Amino acid sequence: MDTTSLDAIDRQLLDILQTEGRISNAALARRVSLSPPATHARVKRLEEQGYIRKFAALLNPEKLGYDMLCFVNITLQHHNSTQLESFRKEIQKMPEVLECHHVTGEYDYLLKVVIHNRKGLERFVVEKLTPMPGVSRIYTSLVLTEVKSSTAFPLNQ
Repeated sequence: MDTTSLDAIDRQLLDILQTEGRISNAALARRVSLSPPATHARVKRLEEQGYIRKFAALLNPEKLGYDMLCFVNITLQHHNSTQLESFRKEIQKMPEVLECHHVTGEYDYLLKVVIHNRKGLERFVVEKLTPMPGVSRIYTSLVLTEVKSSTAFPLNQ
């Protein structure tokens, strides 16, 4: 997607929406000095062009009983398309996995996982990851303190 087609108002709209997703169209229009219909049309266009994937509420994991945030590195035995696709399909079925990234380096995949407690982590690793065909190595890191967590992209840099 070519971001050079975004003008200053588009960037301002995206910047506001990514941190204040529940802002009303009228308030958004005031902030960018446009009429509400013009603002609505721009936001709709940004959605249609794929700049905005979706709107969602960001939940507090601790309030929901998720006491552990983990990063799990996984190495596969083989890197053929069949094994890669099989792994990806299985990971997508696991609700504990918030993110899965195919990465370069020592490991093949990096998973961001939320778990309720130690026993839940043990069940996840032993019962879900270890039996997966083709998984040769699992390396888990527990988050002690989340120093920074953001969903906002730096649009004005």
